[in-house]
Amino acid sequence: MDELAATMTGFARTLRAAGVAADHERTQSLLKALDHLDVTDPGEVYWAGRLTLCATPDDLPRYDRCFAAFFGGRRASLARTATTSVTRHLAARDGDGESGRDDDETAAPATASRAEVLRHRDVARMTEAERAEVHRMLAMLKSGRARRRSRRFESAHRGVLDQRRTIRDALRKGEVARLRHRRHTTRPRTVVLFVDVSGSMAPYAETLLRFAHALVRSEPRATRVYSVGTRLTPITAELRHRDPGTALNEVSKVVPDWSGGTRLGEELKEFLARYSARGAMAVIASDGWERGDPELLGTQMARLARQAHRVIWVNPHKGYADYQPLTGGMRAALPYLDDLVAGHSLAAYERLSERLAHA
Repeated sequence: MDELAATMTGFARTLRAAGVAADHERTQSLLKALDHLDVTDPGEVYWAGRLTLCATPDDLPRYDRCFAAFFGGRRASLARTATTSVTRHLAARDGDGESGRDDDETAAPATASRAEVLRHRDVARMTEAERAEVHRMLAMLKSGRARRRSRRFESAHRGVLDQRRTIRDALRKGEVARLRHRRHTTRPRTVVLFVDVSGSMAPYAETLLRFAHALVRSEPRATRVYSVGTRLTPITAELRHRDPGTALNEVSKVVPDWSGGTRLGEELKEFLARYSARGAMAVIASDGWERGDPELLGTQMARLARQAHRVIWVNPHKGYADYQPLTGGMRAALPYLDDLVAGHSLAAYERLSERLAHA
């Protein structure tokens, strides 16, 4: 049963990466359904998954492609050739063959070990296939968010005396029968993320944008994303699309300065003139190779630090033990940073997500 659960959980993760609403509850429903079915029959597995994991008609073609890719080894519609692969993945459920059981027992640890290695590997040194796997795992990242007190109130058993409600009750009942209280509500703290898309950041830009997509999907109302290079470009609306690939395609259409230089000081000046980061967590993802005036960058970083709750700089090179912030941009920004963190691997993005959840 453990092998079956591991296989189907992996399949559900593949579906979520493709944009299908195969959440934990739906995956558990699938496992319960398979308890009553012949899991060596690919047809029964296919229909059980389709009925439990899909939420809308738009999920169906994605489900078909993912089912064939996961169990059949290629991106195609469900075909007879998928039968052998499905049986191989799921035969351990009944223990009909020693060879099938051995394959599953060795495959599960190997898969887990490979995923752990990929979590810590620099994305700039990965193959296309490895980077695609990391991007699938990023799509499943559930990013929490620190909360802040809002100006709104809600009823509470304890807290500040709600005079208006107390007086209203007394007028209605003729006496003060009960004291009413209220307290401030909370809301997610806003994250303002600047993603450097200049030439020096090209190996990391796509992965950073996929991390930005995960943030936007987790808290769409409390996340704002801008690309920076030679121009400041808002890209939050494009990243709101559920499918990561489609979202990045939309971003590519609106960003005019891919693989150019970096003039972060000028862009922060433009941002602070047009927008605000008051009370937000400002996150700058860049290697600090500033082509503009470092003094201007330092001035704007000081302004940003006065507005923001925290300023976090994500540098891909920080993940290496011998890294020193020696570039002009990093030296100018460093005095105004609350955190300087790595941004070169999936594990680094997971740690950054945790930091945003508890800052």
